[in-house]
Order: sequence, then C-alpha cells, then structure tokens
Amino acid sequence: MRRLLSGVLLVSLSASVVAGDGGNNAPASARESRQVQDDSGQPANVSAEPARIADAWYAHHVLLMTLGAGSRIVATVNHPESQPWMFKVLPALNQATAIEGTAFNAETLLAEHVDLVFTALGDRQAVAYRQLGLPVMQMGYTDLAGLKRSMLNTAEALGGAEPRTRALAYNGFLDQQLASVNDAVAGIPAEQRPKVLHIASVNPLKVDGANTLIDDWIKLAGGRNAATGLKGNLQIVSAEQLLAWQPDVVLLAASAGRLDQAAQPHLLNQLAAVRNGRVLRNPAGVFPWDRYGTEVALQVAWAAQQLHPALFPDVDMAAQTMDFYRRFFDFPLTPDDARRILQGEPPVTAPSP
Repeated sequence: MRRLLSGVLLVSLSASVVAGDGGNNAPASARESRQVQDDSGQPANVSAEPARIADAWYAHHVLLMTLGAGSRIVATVNHPESQPWMFKVLPALNQATAIEGTAFNAETLLAEHVDLVFTALGDRQAVAYRQLGLPVMQMGYTDLAGLKRSMLNTAEALGGAEPRTRALAYNGFLDQQLASVNDAVAGIPAEQRPKVLHIASVNPLKVDGANTLIDDWIKLAGGRNAATGLKGNLQIVSAEQLLAWQPDVVLLAASAGRLDQAAQPHLLNQLAAVRNGRVLRNPAGVFPWDRYGTEVALQVAWAAQQLHPALFPDVDMAAQTMDFYRRFFDFPLTPDDARRILQGEPPVTAPSP
C-alpha cells in the first residue's frame, strides 16, 4: 500500500481542473455531470459513473463495498492493521493511496485523478475539496433509517444500475432482519429489557449514548441503553459512572481492550454484569459490526440473540455471516472465518514464503 501523510490542501489551481468548467481541458467525466444529493441534503455534480473515488470516512468504505464499488477506491483512510478483514475481502484496497488521519492532500487527489470524494458529515476539509473543483458527498447517519437513505444516496452518486439494485437488496435485507427481531422481542415490557452498556474503549473509558446508531440497535435488539443522560459517540466517562448505571450486560467493542486494563478495574469488578458473567465481546468483520457499516444488519440479530437467547434458539449467526458475505461482499467466508469474525478476531495471517 502506498502511504502518504495528510497535508495542507493547495487551492490555487488552474480553471482547467475544476469539474464541470466545460472547457476543452476538462475531462469527459466532468463535462458529463449530473446532480445528486448527499446525506446533508447538499447537491453535488458528479460524473455519470465516477471511477476513481477518495473516501475520507472510515465506515463509508463498507457501503461502497456493499454496492459493488469498493474497487473504485483509489485513496483511503483505512489500513490493514486496523481493518484486516476489509483488506482481506477487498485486496484491491492495498493498492490505494493511504493517509494517516482523514485530510487528503490536494496533490494526492489530483495525481490520482479522483473524480468523487466522500467525507463524513462535519468534515471541514469538504470545503477545501470543493474549492479544488472536486465533487464532494458528505455522508452520515445516527439510525438505521439514515443508513438506508445513505445507501441510496451513495448508489445514486455511483451511477449505473448495479449500485442501485444492490442498495435496494441491502435495504430489503435490513428490513427483514429488523422485522424478524421485532416480531420476537416486541412483547417484552420495557422494564424487563436488559440495560446494555456499549464500551468502545476501556482505557480511556469511552461509551456510546443516545442519538447514535449504537443506541438504535440496542433498542431494536430488545435492550435499553444503560448510558442514561449521555448523548453521542465515544463519550469519556468514569468507572464511578458505570457503577451508577449498573448495566445488566456489557458489550465490549472488538478493539476496546479488556476490563482488567481499565484505570480502575477494581471498580468495574463491582458491576452486576461482571459478577454475572454478562460481559460480551462484539463481532468485527470488514468493519466493526457495532458501529456504522452495513454489517449492523448482522449486529441487530446477534445482539438480540445474546440479550434474549430463549427467543432465538434456531438463529445460526455463523451461517448468516457467511451468507451475508457471499451476497453483499462477493466473498466466500470459511466456517473458521465466520467464527473468528463472531469472536471479534482478525483473519489468520498467511505464513511468509
């Protein structure tokens, strides 16, 4: 993988590189543009089928992969060290130019002939990219309904029939998953639903509160978010706060670390979830299931089975995982691959020749 440090964007460019300028020096893809809408509601003029994409949002890579467009990524913020399954499933990503952080350098984008940039909502670099004349799509969502909209918006930006067909197929699968889980948990009274705390990092101690996708899937899976009064992702809290919340179940992100690595492990040992053996490691595949990738469709089913095992005795998550990867990532997982993903483990590294 080619790796460049993110740098200061240079905006003093000639008019010939400005997309849609209509000049003779503009590429055909720029002259043949169409208007689409990003997740913020802002319009963007993109080429008919943008072939060279820079993606500055970690999770959005998975949407592109689900839509069959992962190979179009030529500039990335992800790395095989942090997302090993992503690079195993999409080996072409190893050829993309990678940066540290999320701010692409202007020269990098121009040298790669990028014709569409995706960023996260709120990414301040989006303005600078637009000043370069590059089409920019700002993406983001806080619930599963927003994910479905983002899938369709991304498919429209990609152009062509296949991305839209795959977006509709994914959204249909997600709806089926949610309906199946809801049918099973709908009758559970609110006060009988377990209090679930999602820990993204043990040291420092970070949890996810309301107005997040994590809060959404906890509720859909038949739980209650134990982090009452907290809003947003990756909020730093104290061990004392966890004792006050007293979750019934603790879900550790795959990369969160162990509870005994916390600054005050003796306090965490007083949690009812710890005493009752209800500390679970979250699955992680192409992207962590618990965060903002498309594998959240699997996360809802997995979490529901963990919280209410008696209601889902016949759900085979390994089989679901293998089927999902075949269908949406065009990748044949082995049973051992599926097991490792469900346990939050990386793929087996091939021995060096």
